[in-house]
Amino acid sequence: MLSFPESASQNLLSQRDLFEVPDEVTYLNCANLAPQLRAVSAAGLDAIARMKSPWEITPPDWFSGAEILRELAARVIGASAEEIALVPSVSYGIAVAAANLPVERGQSIVLLHEEYPSNFYAWKDLARRREAEIRIVRRGIDGKWTQAVLEAIDQSTAVVSVPNCHWTDGSLIDLERVSEKARAAGASLVIDASQSLGAYPIDVGKIQPDFLVSVGYKWLLGPYALGYLYAAPKLQADGKPLEHSWLNRAGSEDFARLVEYRDEYREGARRFDMGEHPNFALAPMAIAALRQILDWGVENIRQSLGVLTQMIAEEATKLGFVTPPAGARVNHMIGIRAPNGIPIGFGERLAEAKIFVSIRGDAIRVAPHLHNDESDVEKFFTALRKMI
Repeated sequence: MLSFPESASQNLLSQRDLFEVPDEVTYLNCANLAPQLRAVSAAGLDAIARMKSPWEITPPDWFSGAEILRELAARVIGASAEEIALVPSVSYGIAVAAANLPVERGQSIVLLHEEYPSNFYAWKDLARRREAEIRIVRRGIDGKWTQAVLEAIDQSTAVVSVPNCHWTDGSLIDLERVSEKARAAGASLVIDASQSLGAYPIDVGKIQPDFLVSVGYKWLLGPYALGYLYAAPKLQADGKPLEHSWLNRAGSEDFARLVEYRDEYREGARRFDMGEHPNFALAPMAIAALRQILDWGVENIRQSLGVLTQMIAEEATKLGFVTPPAGARVNHMIGIRAPNGIPIGFGERLAEAKIFVSIRGDAIRVAPHLHNDESDVEKFFTALRKMI
């Protein structure tokens, strides 16, 4: 029988009653799509019911929910509400970064090997248009990333665009060290925090990125198609948005005067907001999710999930699987690699047993959240032993 340290068990594990997860389901796939909180479901249903009466939605409502959401998202990363834009996706946020950061002919853009596609295509396109180089970093022979990234940054580097951890297996990148090297080289730093934000502490005051973007539907436990973009203050005054939405312009709160077109934008990072960002259905759901994250505390989430991933690492090692070293991975998800490859039909056979993980590259990615406990880990490995 696996067991938790008493302090972790009393802290956050397990919060299953707060999630919409049936007892018979073993869901270890938060890195793909978060299980929904009951509070988020309730907020969504209330929002849809409210939209049945559009006459009750007043002009201030077009802005108030978005501002609450902006402030909550800012608290997660130690930013101010002025520094947060609301975006539909990581690809949107990366496109904003690519449109606003200087890249010259012959310079390099540093990316990870097997990076998530949303943090690749915009840079590939920009490099083609600017005649720049995409510099792909492979993890070191020790399985670690940070030193390899640092060695790829030099005086020719224009942009370093990396995550906090690799999306396939949770292997860690030390963003503070990368930021220091990037600044010393005069390079911009862009972070895709989608696989960490909400489960691993990230402080933009310490890291000082130019842009940081995250989806809201993974570790932030919110709905799909609503995410967050941090833009450093130096990029706000003259930043170029992707859209020319009326909502982003100064004075847009006065509906009667919208025909008086304005060149000025609303303050801060709001110029980068997506069109229709008030999203009367999704915003209340995201607000409920962020409030729960902040109530638990990101560091508490990190420590609690670390108990589970450490158990997973230990059990996987006993079976001959390889995992990222304990000091070189995040606490909330872990990739395990089979020496002889992943069995054919592995994911489908697990799903038949109502056990859900992801296969990403050559790794079985296991990503628990606070609805999980030791019994879920046991169920997963009981099934795994039957397949190898």
